[in-house]
Amino acid sequence: MRNVNRRDIFLTAAGTAAGVAALVFLGAAGRSVRAQAPAPTMLAPHLAVRTAASGLNQPTSMAFLGANDFLVLEKATGRVMRVRSGAVEGPVLDLAVNFASERGLLGIALHPNFPSNPGVYLYWTCQAAAPPGTSPYFPTAEECPDTPALGADTNDILAVPLRGNRVDRFVWNGSTLTFDRNLIKLRAFQNDGAPVPPGQGDAAQNPAGNHDGGVLRFGPDGKLYLIIGDNGRRGQLQNLAAGPAPPLPDDQFGGPAPDDSHLTGVILRLNDDGSTPADNPFFAAGAAIGGEVGENLQKVFAYGIRNSFGMAFDPISGSLWTQENGDDSFDEINRVQPGTNGGWVQIMGPVSRIAEFKSIEVNRPPSTLQQLRWPPANIADSPQEALSRLFLLPGARYHDPEFSWRFAVAPAGIGFLNSRALGLRYAGDLFVGASRTTLAGGYLFHFHVSPNRMRIGTNDSRLVDGVADNHDKFDITESENLLIGRDFGIGTDIRTGPNGNLFVVSLSNGSVYEVYRTP
Repeated sequence: MRNVNRRDIFLTAAGTAAGVAALVFLGAAGRSVRAQAPAPTMLAPHLAVRTAASGLNQPTSMAFLGANDFLVLEKATGRVMRVRSGAVEGPVLDLAVNFASERGLLGIALHPNFPSNPGVYLYWTCQAAAPPGTSPYFPTAEECPDTPALGADTNDILAVPLRGNRVDRFVWNGSTLTFDRNLIKLRAFQNDGAPVPPGQGDAAQNPAGNHDGGVLRFGPDGKLYLIIGDNGRRGQLQNLAAGPAPPLPDDQFGGPAPDDSHLTGVILRLNDDGSTPADNPFFAAGAAIGGEVGENLQKVFAYGIRNSFGMAFDPISGSLWTQENGDDSFDEINRVQPGTNGGWVQIMGPVSRIAEFKSIEVNRPPSTLQQLRWPPANIADSPQEALSRLFLLPGARYHDPEFSWRFAVAPAGIGFLNSRALGLRYAGDLFVGASRTTLAGGYLFHFHVSPNRMRIGTNDSRLVDGVADNHDKFDITESENLLIGRDFGIGTDIRTGPNGNLFVVSLSNGSVYEVYRTP
């Protein structure tokens, strides 16, 4: 197996090598060897937590088949496991994944008409032979075959095709998953220290495998939404109209326009068969542009996104919400509207705080925004300048996040409670997990949503500006009243179960937890 820089395996979700696999120490087979984590606890009266499943290997996401019956994904093994009444069964599918860094088996969604329509959709990273050491900057394949490979997995960071992130539809027959079709293939390969294009600015960049996103959700409109992070790209969808170092392309594979290898930092909205809905916000703009780039823009629901591990639909309003990870500063909670430009790489956090964004990223080591070819010194010096730099497609609009933290606290999975099972005070509220255990052993945050369902609601006077002004990374200052649970580990998915309780997937603890109400 190829030797990988230690920094590429031991990752931090909001830092210089962002990673949902952050605090999991991996052995040769990708299994967790960290010490037993403390059991999670709830900090609110009349709420408690119990284990719904344990003994899993880096679980990332789950989907309920019925009461006491769900599928759960394992990031590093590529296995889809079935859990019935707390017993882990399976696997019902075993994909051959590349699980280096933030890659692997990442997201699951059931067709909205399941089980009458037995479609099960998976977001995962396939593998290819690693390029030779004499030419490590060009993968051995552009993409994997449509029919997925099964079996053995790899954490070789270069053993992936150029477009190795993919979404596939499988069919559930009651006991196993069988492949039906591929919907889309997206960028995965990252080795930007290539000698071409010359003088592009990334000669010292290490190989990476982060910012793959991976969350899948069907919306109330019956459309499939998927999110992929920037994958290290610095092109038009990262608000650099001419790329990071014009007139050079974004990297050795082209760009900065969103061709097939640069469609990153986006939320895509697709029909259930992978085709493009004609009411997408940039459908007309894409048709006018034409070609590969135009077809890709037609799929886009929102862009200008750095990376996200959490996406959920408000069960009351139907609005889409996400969390977005900053680098060292300004993690965000967003309500995403059709045609949203999230601002990255020009803006993180409220645009009025642009000076703080720049100061933190310039002065806090390693001061790189991860990719070297567009350093934080390039960040604008005023809100007006930042807004003027945005790459705005026809109909696109920027708006500030609904909530942010001044310094990164590394959020991960998010979910709304779509029931009254925990009590009326929690019904319809938003819960947020952590992508590191640094804060409260893996926090569970609780957010009230405003009556009009458009804002975060709070009676904490410190948060009326929508920003928790903490003092450093992983500091909880001004977030104390949001903390409702601790020691959940790395919380990668949050769902409402058929019984109305809240379920939290913990990647680092290898468990699924159930939050319930006590008498």
